[in-house]
Amino acid sequence: MENIGQIKTLISEADLKKRVEELAKQIYEDYNKRSITFICILKGSVFFTVDLAKHIPSNVKLEFIRVSSYHGTESTGKIELKIDLKDDIEGEDVLIIEDIVDTGRTLSYLKEYLKTKNPKSLKICTLLDKKERRVCEIEPEYVGFNIPDKFVLGYGLDVDEEYRNLPYIGYIDNV
Repeated sequence: MENIGQIKTLISEADLKKRVEELAKQIYEDYNKRSITFICILKGSVFFTVDLAKHIPSNVKLEFIRVSSYHGTESTGKIELKIDLKDDIEGEDVLIIEDIVDTGRTLSYLKEYLKTKNPKSLKICTLLDKKERRVCEIEPEYVGFNIPDKFVLGYGLDVDEEYRNLPYIGYIDNV
């Protein structure tokens, strides 16, 4: 993406690391050391999912699902399932791992879809929560950071597939 402007830091790499470790400890304790199936929503939550899983001492199974609702910096409002789960989650304790919740449309869609697969439990963990933009009634059980209504990138989040590899969460004023 050309002419993106200067990226400003919203959440530092050190703050991300600390909060991911805190979330992992809370999840581990809440699940009473049981095995958990993480459903990583591709592509944005990959970094968060991997870092979170590394800090949970009990067994973590990884599943992947891909949905799309964005084009550039704007949500299309239409949810499209692009990659479905590979394995069965029936009877499993399932934690959906999301990078950011803003309107809530994607997670509302996914939660209803995954309920049809009969997991034992189904909860949501998001790195970032942008409540100002919420249009669907959805509240994650685990939240890394509440953030203002800014377009963010880095640590998995992108602008047209770019900037995912930044080790921090940044934002751009002109987007």
